[in-house]
Amino acid sequence: MFARLGRVVVHNPWKVIGAWLLIVIAVVASAPKLTSTTDQSEFLPSHYESIQAMQLQQQAFPQSAAPAAIIVFKRADNAPLNDENAAQVAAIATKLGDEKIKDVTGIQPAPPAENRLVQIAAVQMTKVTTAGDTTQSDAVESLRDALQAQLKDTDLKAGLTGQAAQMLDQTESSAKGMAIIGIATIVLILVLLLIIFRSPVIALLPIIVIGGVSSTVGGLIAMVSKAFDLKVDSSVNAILLVVLFGVGTDYILFLMFRYRERLRAGEDPKTAMVSAVTRVGEAITSAAGAVIIAFMALTLSTLGMFRALGPALAIAVAVALLAGLTLVPAIVSLLGTKVFWPSKAWQVEPKGARFAAVGAALGRRPGAFAVVSGGLLLALGVFAFGFNPTFDLSSGSTSDTSESAVYSKELLKGMPAGATQPSDVLLRSEGGALTAAQLTDYRAALAGVSGVGQVSEPHPSSDGVVAEFQVTLSSAPESDAALDTVRGPLRDTAHAAAPAGATAVVGGITSVFVDFQDAMNHDYSVVFPVAAILIMIVLALLLRSMVAPWYLMASVFLGFAATLGAAVLVFQHFQGNSGLIFTLPVIMYLFVVALGTDYNILMVARLREEACEGRDPRQAAALGVHHTGPTIAAAGVILAGTFASMMLAGNNVLSQMGFAISVGIAIAAFVMAMFFTPAVTALLGHRAWWPGHGDRGAKQSNASSPSDDYYAPRRDDAQQVPAASGGSNRGWSNTGEWRR
Repeated sequence: MFARLGRVVVHNPWKVIGAWLLIVIAVVASAPKLTSTTDQSEFLPSHYESIQAMQLQQQAFPQSAAPAAIIVFKRADNAPLNDENAAQVAAIATKLGDEKIKDVTGIQPAPPAENRLVQIAAVQMTKVTTAGDTTQSDAVESLRDALQAQLKDTDLKAGLTGQAAQMLDQTESSAKGMAIIGIATIVLILVLLLIIFRSPVIALLPIIVIGGVSSTVGGLIAMVSKAFDLKVDSSVNAILLVVLFGVGTDYILFLMFRYRERLRAGEDPKTAMVSAVTRVGEAITSAAGAVIIAFMALTLSTLGMFRALGPALAIAVAVALLAGLTLVPAIVSLLGTKVFWPSKAWQVEPKGARFAAVGAALGRRPGAFAVVSGGLLLALGVFAFGFNPTFDLSSGSTSDTSESAVYSKELLKGMPAGATQPSDVLLRSEGGALTAAQLTDYRAALAGVSGVGQVSEPHPSSDGVVAEFQVTLSSAPESDAALDTVRGPLRDTAHAAAPAGATAVVGGITSVFVDFQDAMNHDYSVVFPVAAILIMIVLALLLRSMVAPWYLMASVFLGFAATLGAAVLVFQHFQGNSGLIFTLPVIMYLFVVALGTDYNILMVARLREEACEGRDPRQAAALGVHHTGPTIAAAGVILAGTFASMMLAGNNVLSQMGFAISVGIAIAAFVMAMFFTPAVTALLGHRAWWPGHGDRGAKQSNASSPSDDYYAPRRDDAQQVPAASGGSNRGWSNTGEWRR
């Protein structure tokens, strides 16, 4: 199949390029706009309590909502506010309201805090109704400008915080981060490919190809999201950019390494490209298939953000694969050997002394390599048990110097930490209006809960059947302490203290985070095993073996644990953070498990190829590391480097993601695929390929026990191969054998 594909593409390059241009134009012209959402509640199913509370609140209080933003006032000299200052705050709030700022529906000042260090004004805004709606963000920008004008000639300083302000600052921070990530990714790919191939043409090839098809990816994702009503998280754009360029470059790299190998074997350029697609096509497709399966397994998630993220990334990988097997060969077949210009190194068989020496050492002592590499994975994996999820997305996604972050800290000087986003308790009677005595007793019960700072006066609905209590927690709404309060005593008390014939639900962002944790625990028990089973099926079909998939997946999950352990070690132990971003294990699963399988597939496919040539298991392992080691090393450096660029974005969320994924890919490439997998395969020997025994090839005469001299580095005369000669490839190969 891949031989036929290679011939069609290579002999019809302009038709292939034209078809791609038509596809890109058609998708871009017809695709809707891809929008994302930052509202975490949109990702949860309706059976969770936080969503039930939100729905009840919308039904009973359609005009009521928690403040979209909070203006925090303080004295410029940090002294306590006096009565004159309090009057100034009230006057400023009134003037801001009179300015009729678009989409600001009300500004209500509150009394100064008990210690009089701060005073707040709650800001109501037009409710956001659709993903990507900038109504509140625009209102925050306008309100900030108007506020600074009103503060002139006063002793006061003030700024906006709260959900709408935090979202605006987060969006601006993400935009800057995306620009940094994009530039760093492209520069890194250019530099590394220039070092590897010493050709600006090859260095620019992935940038041009992937940049050209990226609009197609965005359009397809938008189509799928609209068709299936998927909620795309705002962080998907950063991940998508890195996945598309990182994975796409890897696939192009695999193809170009094999293309160069066939040219050195004496094939003419077109034949060499057909051979490259034929030989590497199955491995690349199987690797991409494993990645796509891992991503699509997220559709089983109960969380909407992951159900949308999985197909989005699967589409990106599928398009990168198709481009790598069709568009790239078409372009290269037109360029021929000019793709390596101005370097002539492609004509020379490199000695590859380092990888030859490593391969020879592994071939002699596979047990030692298996123990050391496996022991390293286990040692790092121990720290994974200390993982603590954190939901502090707002502060972690913005700079500490942003206005919302600065005034959120100022707010804590006089108000409970939960004041920015209070929890909501809604009490509903099934037998008529609630009485004043019932509401008073219920409020007192809520106020007595440990971890609760304040409870507002009850706000009854027009018919008196539903009453709303705003509960301000003592801890920040995204903190572990706040989650523990809502999950335990607050929900328990809210349910138990409800009057006879009444029920209660607890809502608000902290309640949403509590339900997120429960949903993710469910997903861990469903998504991970399903993905593992499906990937093992792909491996079994590729390798025609029932044994190899088991130890390959075991190595991948060891790599997953080691990666999580490394992140815990760096961020929780060394930096002293309370925890890691709660989505990190799933994000790591996407890349470490899926892409770790990628490199394992590439290595084990080469091991089988060498075994089919008649090498014994240790010979095959030595040659596999020698030949495939450079490809995996180059791909691993590029992919890990592109993800590491996320650490330059300037916020803790992307820093944790970038670190964990880049370390995970480095572990997958340089520990699992390079050492652990070939070492275990060599130890298992013929049994690794049971029952298909795909290691049996035509050249069994070479399978006799080798002498110890085999494992010593071989002499390589680095024969010059004439460009496009199609001539003989006779001479000493880098395996030390005479080519006929």
